[in-house]
Amino acid sequence: MGRASGVEIDNGERQLDVDSRHYLRLREEILNRDIAPGEVLLETAISARYGVSRTPIRIALARLEHDGLIERASRGFRVKTGSAEDILDIYEARIALESAAAAGAALRRTELELARLRHLHEASVAAEDTEEAHTLHRQWHGVLWSAGHNRAIESTLARLCDQLTIFDGSVMVQKESIEVACAEHERIIDAVARRDPDAARDAVAEHLTRTRDLRLADLARS
Repeated sequence: MGRASGVEIDNGERQLDVDSRHYLRLREEILNRDIAPGEVLLETAISARYGVSRTPIRIALARLEHDGLIERASRGFRVKTGSAEDILDIYEARIALESAAAAGAALRRTELELARLRHLHEASVAAEDTEEAHTLHRQWHGVLWSAGHNRAIESTLARLCDQLTIFDGSVMVQKESIEVACAEHERIIDAVARRDPDAARDAVAEHLTRTRDLRLADLARS
């Protein structure tokens, strides 16, 4: 009986892995814009393209809806396109949470985490390709959240930033914007290194307020 129970657990774990694999594949296609904002997602079409039944695709779509990356449409789902209200809502939450994460990092970061922040910052400054620099900036923010040592804040911020990625415009990878972001990151690192939670909190709020306004202006132009 113990063996049968073990087989059931193993089968369940394997099914979970299969379901997660399709979810992660679809999520990556959305975040990389291989599937464009506004594009309709149909269970039948995706299951045929992936060569699987509709059940794991249905599960993946439900998870992506929960993530805030897709929304229900008249036929199936569609990738969210984002609006000014979405940007304002996401940034209101992100500024509050990431400011708290930065303050926590100033108080609780390890020397290794500080070294990782500095390494990613230096790599982004040295990057000649702005897309590469933008990717390094996203990784830098992830290390900052982790250094705050609050898993609830970290996981929520990761979800919010995935939502923002959907309507990232070209303005976010322009050379001028990258240079300003690098300077802002340096001020945040300095506050974290000095273990000054108030300065870290203020520097992050200033940085995110600027990128919020940049995104809003870009959306207005488009």
